[in-house]
Amino acid sequence: MNASPQATRQPVRAASAAFIGTMIEWYDFYIYATAAALVFGELYFPSHDPFVSTMASFATFAVGFFARPLGGVIFGHLGDRIGRKKALMTTLMMMGVATVCVGLLPSYTKVGVLAPVLLVLLRVVQGVAVGGEWGGAVLMAGEHAPKGRRTFFASFAQLGSPAGLILSLIAFRAVTSMPHDDFIAYGWRLPFLASAVLLAVGIFIRIGVNESPEFQREKEAKRTVELPIAEVFRSSGALVALCIGANTIGIAGVYFTNTFMISYTTQNIGVSKSLILDCLFAVAIIQFLSQPLAAWLAEKIGGARFLKLAAFAAMLSPYPMFTLVQSGSRLSMIVGIALAVVCMASFYSVIAGFVSGVFPVRVRYSAISLSYQVCGAIAGGLTPLAGTSLAHKFTGQWWPLAVFYTCLAGISLSCIVALDALKHRRADAPEALPAR
Repeated sequence: MNASPQATRQPVRAASAAFIGTMIEWYDFYIYATAAALVFGELYFPSHDPFVSTMASFATFAVGFFARPLGGVIFGHLGDRIGRKKALMTTLMMMGVATVCVGLLPSYTKVGVLAPVLLVLLRVVQGVAVGGEWGGAVLMAGEHAPKGRRTFFASFAQLGSPAGLILSLIAFRAVTSMPHDDFIAYGWRLPFLASAVLLAVGIFIRIGVNESPEFQREKEAKRTVELPIAEVFRSSGALVALCIGANTIGIAGVYFTNTFMISYTTQNIGVSKSLILDCLFAVAIIQFLSQPLAAWLAEKIGGARFLKLAAFAAMLSPYPMFTLVQSGSRLSMIVGIALAVVCMASFYSVIAGFVSGVFPVRVRYSAISLSYQVCGAIAGGLTPLAGTSLAHKFTGQWWPLAVFYTCLAGISLSCIVALDALKHRRADAPEALPAR
């Protein structure tokens, strides 16, 4: 019996919805990151020392990452128990509402200490939302994929990250061209308020996607479990630990080359805010174009082999990046950052499909969300803080930052090697093995 036209369109529709939904969520996340680097220190954490204000601002950025594992557990449970689609609709609503509220939040001079407190609370809501979003988006795309195409289709959820970055940079590039006083008074709020429109678009698109067919089969066969997260710890603890480490460079690298690089170049090299935002915009386009190519290539040569090569290249990439960035010229900065970003983004594009095939369907949402979000809390949340601290301690020297980046990529490489070895040792358990 032939599949209905609607059923045959669902893989493409699911991949498109994963892309659009994650693009919106990451837009919301990135505009906060950009504002944290540019204005939050001044508006919500005023201090006589810009370093102290920047560190306090990045601390609120880190709070969102620490909330992400909680979101992964909560929505992983809901996604494994009641369905991927319902969980994803909820995360999108939470993120959109919290982001708009940030845009309406009064500054420290208006309401005092209440302002940073509310900012932190809204950041926690954002963190919980994005903590539940990633796993569901990856699974909706990957579990709708035709046989043998999980890696490529799941990569569309990863493609939302550079797309969200591009949108956020466009938004902030527009408002940073305003006079400084206008930018500080209200201009920075406009990208946050625009999220209301994106939220409506995202909800409209996701309504048209069916529930994951793999989850539906598990539910109909009554193979779902009462407490998925407990099952994950009982049967797959070692796999979770390795997947946490494997995700490191894909997460930390983004915030190193984007969030931290904004403050590093403006404060340590002396380039203008508009110049670094222009450079990051060009690099984000390069990332957006390179990720689908990486996913396609990984399907040809094998996911594990590709991830090892990408992680090794990422270990080498920060040295030419910093050499070129130090010049302060537009072209050199674009080329330098792009070298690191292409290596990191190639890894990031493929890792989602790889880890989603490691775990059985009945606990997959919980397991991959926990793995990714715990890594996000540690590697993503602390990377801008660690980078800022190293830049402050080793003023005028970039090599400690490059070594730090190499170590991040090395963690991912070692964990991929271990996962691949474990895969071969567990060849008699197909359900637990990475999808090819």
